[in-house]
Amino acid sequence: RARRPPPARPVEFRRRVVPVVLDGGGETVPSPPPDMSTPARRSYSKLMQEAMKSRTFEDDGTPPSRRRDGPGAAPPPATTYGVELRPVEFRYVVVGGASDGTVASATHGGMVLASRASPAAEVLGDILRAAAPDSDGECARLWRRGPCYAERGHAPASGRTSATADPGDGYEVLDADCLFPAPPLRPAGTTPSRTPRGRSGPASRPAGSPSPARASRREPPTVGRWLGLSPRGDGDAAAVVDLIVETRPSPAAAWSRSRLQLDSRIRVGDYVDAQDSARKWYEAVVREVDEDTVKVHFVGWGSKWDTTLPRRRREGSAMPPPAPLWTRTSKWRERIAVGDEVEIRESTSVVQRPKWHRAVVLAVGFEGEVPREIEGGAPLEVYDDGGGEGKTGRKRPLLLMGRTRQVLVEVPQEMHNIPTSPLRHKTNAGGVPIPQPPFRRWVNLYSEEISRIETHKTYKKGAGWSGGGGSASSPATLRYTMESKREPVEIMKPFNGIHGGGFVRESLRGIPAARGTVGLHNLGNSCYMNSILQCINQIKPITGYFLEGDYQKELNKANPLGSGGRVATAYGSFLNDIWGGEYSVVAPRILKQTVSMFAQQFNNNYQHDSQEFCQYLMDGLHEDLNRVREKPYVEAVEAFGMEDGKAAVESWRKHLLRHDSIFVDYTQGMHRSHLTCPACGKESIKFDVYSSISLPIVPAKEGSSSVPLKACLDQFAVGEQLDEHNAWYCPSCKRHVCALKHIQLWNTPDVIVLHMKRFTFEKCPDEDGKIIRRKIEETVDFPIDRLDLSPYVYGPKYEDAPPVYRLFGVSEHTGATANSGHYTATVRNSGDGNWYRYNDSHVGSSSGDAAVTGGAYLLFYQRIRGSLRWAGMERQMKDDEDGFKEVTGKKRRNRR
Repeated sequence: RARRPPPARPVEFRRRVVPVVLDGGGETVPSPPPDMSTPARRSYSKLMQEAMKSRTFEDDGTPPSRRRDGPGAAPPPATTYGVELRPVEFRYVVVGGASDGTVASATHGGMVLASRASPAAEVLGDILRAAAPDSDGECARLWRRGPCYAERGHAPASGRTSATADPGDGYEVLDADCLFPAPPLRPAGTTPSRTPRGRSGPASRPAGSPSPARASRREPPTVGRWLGLSPRGDGDAAAVVDLIVETRPSPAAAWSRSRLQLDSRIRVGDYVDAQDSARKWYEAVVREVDEDTVKVHFVGWGSKWDTTLPRRRREGSAMPPPAPLWTRTSKWRERIAVGDEVEIRESTSVVQRPKWHRAVVLAVGFEGEVPREIEGGAPLEVYDDGGGEGKTGRKRPLLLMGRTRQVLVEVPQEMHNIPTSPLRHKTNAGGVPIPQPPFRRWVNLYSEEISRIETHKTYKKGAGWSGGGGSASSPATLRYTMESKREPVEIMKPFNGIHGGGFVRESLRGIPAARGTVGLHNLGNSCYMNSILQCINQIKPITGYFLEGDYQKELNKANPLGSGGRVATAYGSFLNDIWGGEYSVVAPRILKQTVSMFAQQFNNNYQHDSQEFCQYLMDGLHEDLNRVREKPYVEAVEAFGMEDGKAAVESWRKHLLRHDSIFVDYTQGMHRSHLTCPACGKESIKFDVYSSISLPIVPAKEGSSSVPLKACLDQFAVGEQLDEHNAWYCPSCKRHVCALKHIQLWNTPDVIVLHMKRFTFEKCPDEDGKIIRRKIEETVDFPIDRLDLSPYVYGPKYEDAPPVYRLFGVSEHTGATANSGHYTATVRNSGDGNWYRYNDSHVGSSSGDAAVTGGAYLLFYQRIRGSLRWAGMERQMKDDEDGFKEVTGKKRRNRR
């Protein structure tokens, strides 16, 4: 370990005169050299005047927009001059090494005082030459005490005291590249990195980072800029830099301190600085480490931008290895103050596709105080909290260095996400503004919810920024009438009989009425698809499964009954557009094209039945996400003569041999089908899987304007006699018969779809069997907030998850037949609980009662309380002693 140098007489340096201008905000900015002929300057002493005359202006990094110099510049209003008060103190010790790499004791040390305005490279070069005059450039190097290393008694109030699990002795090798900035380079023959859809990320130069041409013109930093100090030093404590000068006998000899280098002790969970392919440095955390490479996660960026870097510096490598934390990036979090601008992740943005807004800091929490509960914050990625060794298995959002300091920010773009008017100038007893999340909320300063201004995007002055004179734009919506007998609203005139045809439509950027409430362009009679997408989009567990990216791990690309995962991938991308907060109207072109590739019936501009599209889409997504990789051949269970409970368990177990996905978890149930031959009385009982229930519409009673849904459910439970088109083959009679069919619901899934059988197909006896299609326009009065299916469930029921449902979506139809007319939807948003009506690209406020019309076609319900996986079959199988025993399928016999 290096010892502190003995007291020594400091090396004197030439004192510098620093002229500054006091601006309106009380900050000091550089000014041009003074005109000594003015009377105001004669008040300075003779020695001071000589120093001021001889001074040359030096760039200290002040932005050009704030400088007062240049041609035509107005004279500064108030300029004052003073001597640099606190120079930087460099303390060093010299440590030698033997030819075998062993560490020798410190030989001598010293101290150097340097101006903050001096070039850092020159100062460090002078120290190196003075400390080791007999060593050339290849036999001496500098180590600096790490900026995040805490000495005893100076540890932070919260979080880790070291950025690495193995801090060594607290010193890190000084990388000379940080003192001599070079323009971004890329290997010959390669092209600049690009990101999907032009979105910026660490691998493609983010907005706000210097362009290659601009970076190449940067000057080597001064000592003050390198250390992040003010030019004069009157606002800083005395700056002390501890150095070790390491020497070796010859260039071929090993460095005696090599085992203390970062590349030798880096571990999973360490915090470092890492560079992307555009030569932009970010704070990062190490995710994987092997012999030659290190995988890092850039703080503030999604995991899709994680990058693999070389573990050690390699000759000719375009990417440098990770550097110690805060040696290449700024410690801006430690210097944050009230009034600073930052970037905040939008509270309604999705984890994999965050949206960032400009915000202003209103208050800064104290270091070490008890963290407040975060309200209204954005969803963040979660990670194993233990890093590498010592994992606890718990997952939580990343906190840089584990620090818990918080700041109160105001995000003007979030003003529309609060239920009441903003509380202006309201403070608590301590003078801190009252939070009103998510518009005004506390965030963890060291979390991935906050970034330095212009890390992810650039901002125009006044654009969506109340502090800059602009105002955030408001979401535009239409308000539809709430009467249940409302007339259909025709928004778009059909073109050649095709709704939405004749136009090339693209997604429109804008603020949606609510998160997940986005209009859908009509791509040419595609309203049937739009109506269904708006409904299933609000199935909360399934939508969350896609938005979190969990579906990617379960894609079944080898399933011959699926699309190779392409429909599921297109649907996941569609949901990202809907819930990303970037669009007010989305064109679902990719999803429609992908579906049409595998379902040719939809590969046209004809109108289609929305119920058929709903069935295909949910089945297609199920097969793409089927967890069963090899489907065995299984035979249906004949349940006649068996106990119903045993038959149900056996049937479901065989179903799971071929079908297991998130759609099976939430949208599939079982019903008991009882067939009786009218000729011989032969009976057959089977338990079949369903995802929707088709209900007959009974005529309304005389004098009534509507039919209660209960009457339709009662008629469904009565049973029916099959017609000749759906005849059943009787094994006793050896022929197809019009059997009596009685269906009872054995259980109900968490999400259930009720299909109202509005369209009939009847033969006309007077026209040689011609099929006549007609629509039943009867209004079915269905419940909005409470549908109790308990009387219709034949199997087990559970008190913690009863079969009681709440309506969340209605697919509506206007017109004569299912393959003509127009489809709309009235849907309850799963986030804010409000109802919206969707007429293709137009979105308006509505109510559930407004959907009770003669056009209600598909009703989407979700269980109000609790959740039952597999519609409760999981519990039933656990209660059955043979419920989870292994079932093997039979091999299909080859038929000649």
